[in-house]
Amino acid sequence: MRSDEKVVALEACADRCVHPDKVEMVRRAALSSEALTRSASLFKLLGDPTRARLLYALLEAGELCVSDLAAATDQQETTVSQSLRMLRASGVVSGRRQGRLVYYRLADAHVRMLLDLTREHVDHERAR
Repeated sequence: MRSDEKVVALEACADRCVHPDKVEMVRRAALSSEALTRSASLFKLLGDPTRARLLYALLEAGELCVSDLAAATDQQETTVSQSLRMLRASGVVSGRRQGRLVYYRLADAHVRMLLDLTREHVDHERAR
């Protein structure tokens, strides 16, 4: 390579093509730093296989107590309780007390949609 030749990354434009209208659109729609941090935290929380297993169990059953979740997911009750504590603190699951038991469920339709879309995406990728 000659010293005056430029190396261009494959994903880069050869003619330094900046599209001001698209750049401005992206900047206007960009999440705030706080929202980006919260979004990344949510994905990190959902990225744990144990917590994901619990969430998909709640997606299927609707509502389960700690003992049922432990039995359904082959986890120790202490592990389930710790995971649920994190999920509840993050607003991903909510609980309903009935006597001494707490029944957990997904917090809202957004969580259900996120889990459904994730499953659909994984199934789609597997079918390719």
